[in-house]
Amino acid sequence: MTVVPPTAWFARESLTPDLTRLWEPCVHAFFQANIFHLRGRDADLVLDFGMGLSSLRGALELTESKPVLAVASHGHVDHVGSFHEFEQRFGHVAEQAAFAEMRDDDTLASLFRDMDGAVTRPPVPSWQAADYRLDPAPLTACLAEGDTIDLGNVRLRVLHLPGHSPGSIGLLDEQGGLFFSGDAIYRGGLVDDVPGADKIVYRRTMERLARLDIAVAHGGHGDSMDRAAMQAIALDYLRD
Repeated sequence: MTVVPPTAWFARESLTPDLTRLWEPCVHAFFQANIFHLRGRDADLVLDFGMGLSSLRGALELTESKPVLAVASHGHVDHVGSFHEFEQRFGHVAEQAAFAEMRDDDTLASLFRDMDGAVTRPPVPSWQAADYRLDPAPLTACLAEGDTIDLGNVRLRVLHLPGHSPGSIGLLDEQGGLFFSGDAIYRGGLVDDVPGADKIVYRRTMERLARLDIAVAHGGHGDSMDRAAMQAIALDYLRD
């Protein structure tokens, strides 16, 4: 069981000696997304960035001399809040403008700002949901299908997995079977009815995911999945 100190904003769980999952337990469940920190030999990967209600970079155990590659799985509010805190920012080219501007129409930030019970406790006493805004985080490099993220001992191939959003991506370690799926697929109710989503395109992504050979998938929300669990979610979506 993960224990969160009462003063901490982020909870964390070690999935392997080199991989940590973080999340924000005081954020409403709908926006409570996973953040992953993968420590590589030559560089670290940070994938997704929560709501930005507290400094993510300050919560990570980073090595000062090692480069940090910050990758956004897509541009929705629960995945880009602290994206601007990192110098090397990567995301899919289809959402390049969204990262640069962080408009509510692209990020869905207004859904969080206007919801009842957005947080169970504020990150600081003076915090007000009505004042919530995202900081622009222009990409320093655009990603597309087949590109690679090289950490020295781990190479992750970019998979373009649209449907939930136009620029949704996953990262696959083809040698080790490690897969970061973002919001393309995860345990729980998949979201395909928000602005920018496309159910027809999403079906094609699910067909691809149902065939994908992986060992473990770490989604944008919820617990990790093995291949059988991920395939079952994809096939259930296709049946529905």
